Amino acid sequence: MVIKKINSMTEVNADCWNKLVQDKDPFLRYEFLLALEQSGAVSPKTGWKPYHLLLFDQQELIVAMPLYLKNNSSGEYVFDQQWADAYHQSGMEYYPKWVNSIPFTPCQGQRILIKTGVDNTAAIQLCMNAITQLSEQNNISSYHCLFPSFDQTKLLQKSMLIRVGVQFQWFNKGYVDFDDYLQKFSSRYRKKIKKERRKITEQGITFQWLSGQEITDHQWQVFFDFYEMTYIKRGQSAYLTVDFFKQLAESMSEQLLLVFALKEQSYVGAALSFIGENTLYGRYWGCYEEYNNLHFETCYYQGLEYCLEHQLQRFDSGAQGEHKISRGFEPVITYSTHWILNVHFRKLVSQFLEREEKFIQQYKQECYQQLPFKIQP
Repeated sequence: MVIKKINSMTEVNADCWNKLVQDKDPFLRYEFLLALEQSGAVSPKTGWKPYHLLLFDQQELIVAMPLYLKNNSSGEYVFDQQWADAYHQSGMEYYPKWVNSIPFTPCQGQRILIKTGVDNTAAIQLCMNAITQLSEQNNISSYHCLFPSFDQTKLLQKSMLIRVGVQFQWFNKGYVDFDDYLQKFSSRYRKKIKKERRKITEQGITFQWLSGQEITDHQWQVFFDFYEMTYIKRGQSAYLTVDFFKQLAESMSEQLLLVFALKEQSYVGAALSFIGENTLYGRYWGCYEEYNNLHFETCYYQGLEYCLEHQLQRFDSGAQGEHKISRGFEPVITYSTHWILNVHFRKLVSQFLEREEKFIQQYKQECYQQLPFKIQP
């Protein structure tokens, strides 16, 4: 077996890479990662230097890892700036570091793509050996695997530190439609959601669903302006470019869902989601003017309607958002795994993570108690 390191997705065959992707995960597709690079969103200039690892058996690609050498902690959704500060205060350099993730995407999935039938444990160990060797040779402080699937977390935890977090996701438990879903709510929460959706109708707002191939260049620009405004309102710059979205529309249009909110035939907001095998991934949203409940309807209720109509089993609506709990989104544990080169600092991080996990598990239980569903007898 041979390990190869590449600095661009253009150096690997698209079909060979995509054959390793499970569950039609849109973010692991060759086309998605390539668009990040070719649009300039991912580059050494933005702090993401591609350094993907490939493992070949003879001439066949059997393992692939989307890997980046980072000189900042931007766009990761697992916050380690305190670790970086502590490192610097100790007179050590935290950056560069390895990050094995999908840039700007806090969604769980494969982080080491492995061909079916290949020994997962052996494949992961080969990749980790390569990373630790490179780290020791080049004094790279650490390796961070962000939002791996539960199965891969179990394999990685044998040699790495585990960090947990909480997200809020919706699960389809055989609901016929939205009204059937609301019947599972207690009366107070059911009335609240109906009132929220009624407010949208009273404001004269309607919605349009578009698949990737239906979206025009003009509509992409309208969406991007909304998306960019979300960052401008926070005094930040958007991670992604309009060229990134247009490239996805050409290369993986069947996995895109764009929801436009319209008032008097004018666009007032938009949300872009990605479609997996059984999961809808809500990702990007924006508007100019605020309307009552526009965010909840565009980003969540429209997504739930789509899941119910197309019998998708899960709605992963992204990071954070306690406001999702009262809409029936359940708290789920997410994972990241970490390897620290410095033995002393590794011990300190391990102690921190033990304390943090107790808090996170308690927080998850508290969130469960706030769910809106009827109490079963």
